[in-house]
Amino acid sequence: MFAGIIERVCRVAAVRPGGTTAPGWLEIDLGELSSDVRHGSSLAINGVCLTMTALRGSTGQFDVVPETWALTNLRHLQAGGRVNVERALRAGDRIDGHFVQGHVDGLGTIDQIARDGGEYRIWLRVAPELMRYIVRKGSVALDGVSLTIADVGTGRFSVALIPTTLADTVWHLRAVGDDVNVETDILARLVVSRLEAITGGAVTTPGETLTWQRLLESGFLT
Repeated sequence: MFAGIIERVCRVAAVRPGGTTAPGWLEIDLGELSSDVRHGSSLAINGVCLTMTALRGSTGQFDVVPETWALTNLRHLQAGGRVNVERALRAGDRIDGHFVQGHVDGLGTIDQIARDGGEYRIWLRVAPELMRYIVRKGSVALDGVSLTIADVGTGRFSVALIPTTLADTVWHLRAVGDDVNVETDILARLVVSRLEAITGGAVTTPGETLTWQRLLESGFLT
């Protein structure tokens, strides 16, 4: 479990891409983070929870299974690139972001970057199956960064980034058209899944399949 607070931007030392059936691996120079990890440690690399299989000096190696190559932007990495890195939470740690599992739901594409004074707003377009979990003022993890959803449009949503987030993560390297790892909020997924089980249909927009009568019949209202 992670919090979406990036600890360090690290350099990709080497990549062996995987195929449709064969796993691959990444080597990441963890720098000072290497002093507090070991074989078997879980780290979020661009928001993807990976297990470290070896540590040589400050460089950690991580196996990447075919499904992860297919579903995330790790497949775009090359030696010399940069990634967001966060170590797993410890019990008792402050949680400054939100609960992030490191289980990426899919990719979003940067649709627009708007700079207005001190505000840096990014719009991302995602598939409909992810949009149903996107709620204005809710949480989302993008490339492992815990962010608050600012606005929601048709098939896309925006987040606002502060200068510190831009400086301390790979977001200052992102451009329109880039793929971004998206993990929706676990609470939103649980609520939608439960409502779908109760109503027997997909919950996409208010009133489409969920009505006050259905809530009453399901015991949510008295």
